Amino acid sequence: MKKTVTRKERLCTISSILTQNPSEIYPLSYFADMFGAAKSTMSEDIAIIREAFERQGMGTVAVVMGANGGVKYLPKLSDEVKKSFTQELCEKLSSGSRILPGGFIYTADIFLDPKYVDKMARIIYGYYQKSSPDFIITIETKGIPLAMEVARLFGKNLVVARKESKLTEGSVITLNYLSGSSKRMQTMSLSKRAVKEGQRALIVDDFIAGGGTVSAVAEMMKEFSITVVGCGIAIATKEPERKRVEGYKSIVTLNKVDEENGLIDVSASEF
Repeated sequence: MKKTVTRKERLCTISSILTQNPSEIYPLSYFADMFGAAKSTMSEDIAIIREAFERQGMGTVAVVMGANGGVKYLPKLSDEVKKSFTQELCEKLSSGSRILPGGFIYTADIFLDPKYVDKMARIIYGYYQKSSPDFIITIETKGIPLAMEVARLFGKNLVVARKESKLTEGSVITLNYLSGSSKRMQTMSLSKRAVKEGQRALIVDDFIAGGGTVSAVAEMMKEFSITVVGCGIAIATKEPERKRVEGYKSIVTLNKVDEENGLIDVSASEF
């Protein structure tokens, strides 16, 4: 005899499925078949979940109309959580022990910490939620964890531009560019199979100084006739104020690195 599923169990299960698969559309029939319930009952359950998510500042459950319609979870950080996290991130980055020779700062621990990556990705997702990218693109290597999480939130693939081409990637397009941080010529390559002409790309990276790397990614997208819908950055330097790429949005701004006195000044970016 099949066990009767209570509403509490349905709400927990549906919430788990939606939050683990953001931006993925689920027809009401999917849940109706899962629980052996009517679609009208599923609609009531979804309404309860949506109200709870919105009240807690977790995002919402959107209804997608049409033949391929259904419901999908759209993540969001409340303004309070975003402000608190950004302040925490600034404090963590401001430790003088992070200073490296040449005015750089150590950030690897942050970009490999799932807790920080999750919230940074949600902020960038919030910046570009309505931009409808077909894929997320970054350049190896430190930006990959953040870009991967942003791609998961959008329910899209991650594309990685590499510093060295791999035989396993087949035919590639290669571009030489001047890095804004190292001030040296670098090489970037992308497999011709990774993207399709006419798609929309969202660039995501961990750091921007002069903007040379991000600008090179944007130029490479032009080679594929791909529209760049935005550029989400975790950390942007204050100087130079005018960078080689326009319209980027960052989470925090690195205002100054004082090597002599062991001081780092970081503040929340204004967007």
